[in-house]
Amino acid sequence: MSALATKTLAVEIVDRLERVYPEAQCSLVYEKPYELLISVRLSAQCTDARVNIVTKELFKRYPTLESFAEADLSELEEIVKPCGLFHTKAKSIIGLSKMLLEDFGGRVPDTMEELLSLPGVGRKTANLILGDVYKKPAIVTDTHCIRICGRLGLSEGSDPHRVEKQLSEVLPPERSSDFCHRLVQFGRDVCRARKPLCDGCPLKDLCPSAKL
Repeated sequence: MSALATKTLAVEIVDRLERVYPEAQCSLVYEKPYELLISVRLSAQCTDARVNIVTKELFKRYPTLESFAEADLSELEEIVKPCGLFHTKAKSIIGLSKMLLEDFGGRVPDTMEELLSLPGVGRKTANLILGDVYKKPAIVTDTHCIRICGRLGLSEGSDPHRVEKQLSEVLPPERSSDFCHRLVQFGRDVCRARKPLCDGCPLKDLCPSAKL
């Protein structure tokens, strides 16, 4: 498929999912930018639903960025334990909180380079912050995005950074962040990892995988 054809396909897919899912929302519950940063850190190898249960208690126990920076590691570990990898996650939450206060005046930075300098923050997390908090063009290549875009022929491979680069060349930049949120909803409802519901899929006629 030519580059132009892939771009045309991408726009049609974006349009259709926009009609199916008018509300493009992050499934993580937060009020402050740093809370989203912490929630995404906890979501590694954990469901958003479980993270939301944990952060309800977590954000009540630590209501400010300063309280996270001063948190006792073992106490924080106990609260985030249900999310798995609790030692690593708790340690990076304290570390990024301190760094936000010391290096960024308590503000979550708005550039990829600065976000990646924070402990435990990778491109997926950085892109989510850039898109949701700062409304910048961003592509969050989570498992749903990689799986679905691969099936649709918009990307190849499973390396998140490579898929992000491929999608950045075909997706409308101003719609890319919301598109990724819609992919999560679509991936849960229809284009599942196992036994995708191709018969009722709104993208069936556009998807090469549905014809296999």
